[in-house]
Formats: sequence, structure tokens, C-alpha cells
Amino acid sequence: MRPTSTDLPSAGQVALSGEVRVPARWSVATLRSMPQREMTVTFECRTSGPRRHYFTGPLLIEVLQAAQPLFDPAERKDRLRHLIAVLGRDGHRAVLSWGEIDPEFGDTRALLAVSMDCRPLDEQGPHLVMPGDRCGARHISQVTDIRVCADDRLWG
Repeated sequence: MRPTSTDLPSAGQVALSGEVRVPARWSVATLRSMPQREMTVTFECRTSGPRRHYFTGPLLIEVLQAAQPLFDPAERKDRLRHLIAVLGRDGHRAVLSWGEIDPEFGDTRALLAVSMDCRPLDEQGPHLVMPGDRCGARHISQVTDIRVCADDRLWG
């Protein structure tokens, strides 16, 4: 079932839910209060060609850790069983693995950007930024929902 507009948080907010101890709705201002990282990324957009943008925001893994995922952080294999689903206001979505963004594994420095090219994203909402991706398909603008899930459903 696809989320409807009534299911989505207000513009500029992102809901963090799923298998976490502290589900929450985060505003861009709240995300801005977290430690900020800066990065310039270049990627190919199918409709508009090469894109290059400068982003600032907290690391996605730090935002997720603040929600206290329901796994033992000391258990590597437990962390590896978890997936992160990210949804944009337009319905665009991507699924990441915890291992992909975990510093002990893939260490992809995924960002939940609060500004793009020095312009704040307070009204639009944060953007998921996936550095190193050649294609821009996993760069999600206007993120409304992030869900942390264990892979239990995959294996019954």
C-alpha cells in the first residue's frame, strides 16, 4: 500500500519509525542542531544530465542511532540484518542496508541534508544524499519517512 498525503508528515519534517526505541518526527531545524557534515557530490540524472551540488547535514547513521534501533550495537551480525527504507514526498524511495552506512562495513557517508547549495531545505524537507553513487536515483529529495526494519520478513 502506498502512503497517502494524509499519512505523510508536514512539509519540512521527516518521520523516523520502525524497529526503533524512540520513533520521532524531526524538523529540518532539529536535524540542523546535530553535528553537520559538508560534501559536494556529482551524479548523473537521467532527465537533466550531470548534476553537482554542495550539501550540509547530519550523517544518516547518526540520525538513526539517535532513534535507538532495536538491535545490540555491539553485535555486528545483528546490525547487518537491518534495512533502512527512505521515502520522498513524491513517492520516490530507496532501501539501504545498515551495513552499507555502518563505519565498520561499507562506511558510506550518507547524509540527511538540511541545505543544498547553501540554501536551507526547511520548507522542502531534508534530502537523502548518497555520495559515490554514479546515478542520482538514490538521492531522495523531500524525505518524509525513514523506517528501520529487520530482515525477518524476508525469511519468514
